Order: sequence, then C-alpha cells, then structure tokens
Amino acid sequence: MIVVRTGTGRILIGEHLLPHTGDKCRAHVPFSQCVIISDSNVAPPFAHRVSRSLASAGFHPTLITIPAGEKSKTLQQVSAICDRMIAAGLDRKSFVVGLGGGMIGDISGFVAAIYQRGIPHVQIPTTLLAMVDSSIGGKTGVDTRDGKNLIGAFHQPSLVIDDLDVLKTLPRRQFNQGFAEIIKHAVIADAKMFKRVAQASALRAGARATETHALLSLVKRNIQIKSRIVAKDECDERGHRALLNFGHTVGHAIERAGNYRKFLHGEAVSLGIVAACTISVKRAGLPPDQRTAIIDLLGQFGLPTRLPPKFLRKNIFDALKFDKKFEGGKVRFVVAPRIGDAYVAENVTLDDIREAVQQL
Repeated sequence: MIVVRTGTGRILIGEHLLPHTGDKCRAHVPFSQCVIISDSNVAPPFAHRVSRSLASAGFHPTLITIPAGEKSKTLQQVSAICDRMIAAGLDRKSFVVGLGGGMIGDISGFVAAIYQRGIPHVQIPTTLLAMVDSSIGGKTGVDTRDGKNLIGAFHQPSLVIDDLDVLKTLPRRQFNQGFAEIIKHAVIADAKMFKRVAQASALRAGARATETHALLSLVKRNIQIKSRIVAKDECDERGHRALLNFGHTVGHAIERAGNYRKFLHGEAVSLGIVAACTISVKRAGLPPDQRTAIIDLLGQFGLPTRLPPKFLRKNIFDALKFDKKFEGGKVRFVVAPRIGDAYVAENVTLDDIREAVQQL
C-alpha cells in the first residue's frame, strides 16, 4: 500500500483495501455514526463489504443508494439524502462515506459540506477517473439544467481509499475513460509521464489484472500532480488550479449538449482536449506533431477524437455560456505550448473555440 499525504488528509492506494475500510477510517475519523452514499451500480457488489468492515471496526453505518448516472446529481437528490440522514439520527459527530465514481464523489462531498454545516468526508472511488482526478482537491457539487457543478462547495476529504481491485470489475469503456484525465495531467505537467502512458500497451490491451504495479505507480503520479496544483490554489481563486481545466471548457459543453447520456465524462474531456490542442497550436505555438501525438494517444485508449457527424455543434456553443470558466464575459482558456506545460491564455476568443469545435 502507498500513502500519499495531502494538506488536508491521506490517500491510500493499493489492493485488498475494501475489507479494511473500517480500520482505515478509525485511524482518521473520530466519530462512530456514518452514512455510505452509493449508487445502484456500485452498491450491489461493494456496499456490503464496506458496511461490514465499518461495523466490525465499531462504526454504525447507514446505506443510502441512489440511481446511477449524472441525472442523480441534483439538489433534489441532495435534499432526499439529507432527509434520510436526519431520519437515521446522524448528527454533527457523524461522517459521510462516498462509495462510487465521480458522480457519487461530487454529491456525497456536497452533502458532507452542508450537512449540519459540515461533517467529514471519506471517499472510496470505484473508477479510474475518480481515483486520478475527481476524488482529489475537494471540489463538490451538483448540476442544474444549465450546466455541470454550478452549485457546490469546497470540502476536502479526510481520507481517500483507492482499492485497485475494484477496477477489475469495470467495463472496458468505463476503465478507459480515466485515461482522458491521465493524459490531461501529462499534457499540462509531466512530459515523461506522457511517454510512459504511450508505452502502456498492456493496460491498453486490458491486461490490467497483471499490471497492478504499473497502474499503482500511474495512479500515484497523477494524484501527486493534481495535489500539487491544488495546494497552490485550493479554492480556485488565483488561477493556478485553472490548469486542471485543460480540455474541460469544451468537454463540459459537449456533455451538456449530449444530455449527459451521449458521452461519459472522460470521453467528453477527450474531445475537449482535441479542441484545446487545436487552439493551442493557434494561440500558444503547440507544435502540430505534438497535437497529433496527443490525439493518437487518446485514440489508443478508445477515446473519441471526433464528434459524430450528426451531433449538433450549435448545442455545444449554446452550452458554453454557462461554463464557470467564463468570468466577466472573458474566456479563461487553458492552452499548452508543449507537452508537459500549460497556462491560462488571455488571447483565446469565442471564435477560436467555435472554430475548434467545428473541426471536431
């Protein structure tokens, strides 16, 4: 097991960690009452093991299962969860365990941030994407009809438990979408990791059960990259953390334009990365061959690099205006002058974004 220390908690990475959830929580959370928030896909195979481990360690867990999918990430669902927590007798000396992918991490973290004005949050990510990205940094939130995560709060988890065993149960498409965020981290911060990912043929071939060490190392490196960036700008106030939005301005708009059903988050981010690379060639001097290398690497993991011919690009443009990265009418767009480096540009226009989307 590897332990990564962040400014606010601990991230545990390894195998066979779920049966020891209770002991790990006991070392980091002083309270006895807790709620496990999971979804209808994740709860059946994993919730009983987590609940049993928590009970064995002296905790009193309550399980709340919500429907799987981005459509559950709403204020209405948050209200229903809080009502059930109140009915179960959870108070300020309780904590929340989020067991699931990015959607569950976002909504469980938001519940923890607002319940009784804030209680501890423990995350147990069950997707590669959540392990390397969404479980790190304390951003929580829910969606509105106008966009993703427009209502939320910063609430850092006290503990994150990354059990690589759960990844073995993921469908190939779900597993691969995590590489969109991994490739994003490589593009903005680590050229050496970009080469490592490009050489990860065994992971691409699906032999992940026998490649645990390589995967563990990759997860650890991505956590280090994101944690370092977050530490410079925890509440996204000074622009340092904005680097993590590479590919997300267009990616989020594509998600919304597809009604959160056409693409998984990582797939939409992959398309957003392609658009960001096109803009980076124009506005930041990204060498065209490096743009090609990035697009090829996304494709090697089965991630989309072109929109379907009948996908309405107008819907993407309509969704852009709701993006949180547009402040005071100005575009805060992250570009990469080379693989391993990125910055927030001030010279990107809406026309640049429209042109890049038209080329997808």
